[in-house]
Amino acid sequence: MTDKVTTERRDDGVWILKLNDPVRRNAIGPEMHKCLVARIQDVQDDPGARVLVIAATGTAFCAGADLPAIFGDGDRPVDEIRRDLRGYYDCFLRLLDVPCPTIAAVHGPAIGAGLNLALCCDIRFAGPRAQFGATFVNIGLHPGGGCTFFLVRAMGSQRAMRVLLEGTMLDSQAAVDARLADEVVDDPFEAAMRLAGKIASLSPELGRDIKTAVRIAADKGFASTLEFESWAQASSATKPEIQETVSRFRESR
Repeated sequence: MTDKVTTERRDDGVWILKLNDPVRRNAIGPEMHKCLVARIQDVQDDPGARVLVIAATGTAFCAGADLPAIFGDGDRPVDEIRRDLRGYYDCFLRLLDVPCPTIAAVHGPAIGAGLNLALCCDIRFAGPRAQFGATFVNIGLHPGGGCTFFLVRAMGSQRAMRVLLEGTMLDSQAAVDARLADEVVDDPFEAAMRLAGKIASLSPELGRDIKTAVRIAADKGFASTLEFESWAQASSATKPEIQETVSRFRESR
């Protein structure tokens, strides 16, 4: 049986996870869910991981949930459905706990849960055929998996409200304008790998600490950010890279 998520771990600490069910447009069903959980855990467990790239094969990045598998039995009690959904969300929300920077290469549609998968990454490149779809209401479904939070954080409450109520599909440029993606590029995987190479050239601690600092700045404000920065900068000052630069500066005086 074909692995629903292929994995490559390069010598420089770059991990590549590719969704690999192109016939089903990489929809996240039970098997894909299991593979994503296991592969992301592999990255979390790797102390040498410097950056993770999420990409996909076929024409779609991820078409969302496997609807029959996830929502096929509507007669179950709401509490039971809710419990199962929280477990389902884990396959993309655990990306939030990956300590190294994460990059999504979105070359095609990222819909519903697929949108969440992309939004859980720290940086997103969009290809010319990329689409970002918060289309839950189009099938009578409330947004889930943190989508409301991600959209409000990126685009503000008013714009997020309209996108969610209209079930909007944003093309790649509209996604950049709405701050759901960083840049439109001809080849998002190539762009992601080029950036991954630059990040991999940093020490693992530096890349991870910058990611932590950015998240603290987004969520906890100036004082908490300054507190962490002072520790992280002091720690980085003990490393060979900065000490070599200091030595060159002294020699040039």
